Amino acid sequence: MRLVFECVECGGHYLPPEGMVYPDGPASPVWCTTCQNTKREAGVREDPLLARVALAAARAALARRAAEAADPAARHDVRPSRPPLSRRARSGPGGVRSKLA
Repeated sequence: MRLVFECVECGGHYLPPEGMVYPDGPASPVWCTTCQNTKREAGVREDPLLARVALAAARAALARRAAEAADPAARHDVRPSRPPLSRRARSGPGGVRSKLA
């Protein structure tokens, strides 16, 4: 599975190369290719702390997806949706009303 990133600038999701390197330079975990080129032309560099956070978030999402795929039994819960009825609930409201005078 590959890391999926969300561009901080435009909000789009993108898949950088697995080596995080494009033919014209390193891939950014913060910006998509379009925004990265725009920022590079404007002379803006990405924040290293933000890049580390983006990488950590992408790795955590990848690990979560891998864990969900590895444990299919956790998704199929066969327990009943309601708790069992109590003795009082089974007796019904009719019996209680008949005793009131």
